[in-house]
Amino acid sequence: MAEEHGARAMFVAGGTDLFPKLKRRQFEVETLIGLDFLPRVIRNGSTECAIDAGVTLATAAHDSHLQAGFTGYAQAAGLVSSPPLRNAGTIGGNLCVDTRCNYYDMTYEWRKAAGFCIKKDGDICLVAPSSPRCWAVSSSDTAPMAIALDGVVGLAGPEGDRELPVSALYRDDGIEYMAKRPAEVLTGLRLRKSANTRSAYVKLRRRGSIDFPIAGAAVAMELDGESVIGCRIVLSAVASYPLEAAAAEKFLKGKRLDQETIREAAELAAKPAKPLDNADLSHFWRKRMVRVVVEQAIQRVSDQRAGFGG
Repeated sequence: MAEEHGARAMFVAGGTDLFPKLKRRQFEVETLIGLDFLPRVIRNGSTECAIDAGVTLATAAHDSHLQAGFTGYAQAAGLVSSPPLRNAGTIGGNLCVDTRCNYYDMTYEWRKAAGFCIKKDGDICLVAPSSPRCWAVSSSDTAPMAIALDGVVGLAGPEGDRELPVSALYRDDGIEYMAKRPAEVLTGLRLRKSANTRSAYVKLRRRGSIDFPIAGAAVAMELDGESVIGCRIVLSAVASYPLEAAAAEKFLKGKRLDQETIREAAELAAKPAKPLDNADLSHFWRKRMVRVVVEQAIQRVSDQRAGFGG
């Protein structure tokens, strides 16, 4: 159906982001293809967890195996929006959620009065008028954590089934932000870890619920006692795609997690983040707060001492 209708059709699962955008005329389609028929199962393993794309965010957030073994992912799922929307929204939908911008996520009348923007109906980026591209930001909470946990997505389309690392699912472009083909459906997510992997996600937003992130830090570490064997740090809401902090990851490898090391790693992680004035609150303040959320996420990983901590 998606191949037949092309740009005139869109997939819908929970619809928590899509339906408000249809009301604001951010998308103009003739056909919605419902995905309620897809399975909604979590398959648990000691070092891997497979989650069907139709699993709701609430189910993922409250799954005891995810909470214990993939802690950061359960935290991220539980911080998306609000409880009613987590009951409807799906893990596949949050991985595919549209990029956001203060100039784009407004009513049609507001956008018309402002002259529209390059992402919809206009020809310039209102946050960076001299730039040839769209700078809308990636605002998924679960995508950074899925990348940090070495996640792989399953995709199904007219050309067959394939798998893709979550890190390869996104492009640094506010409009063409996904690398999956338009007629492909995201069918599931596999998360992977070692027995010594621990993870955490910290989200910054104006209110304690509902709001999208204005900065987020996903951290997954493989630890040998207090020493870091391997690490991935991925940021949310500071670029048009989930941004990996490679310099901080390299710095932490082989080091002991003391307060000074955590502070230096957070400083390194914040450097590639370049928030613009297209999300909530001041972009100068958000830039400073990236260091804070990374430091908090690493500290939470460090505090996970006993048991099957994820």
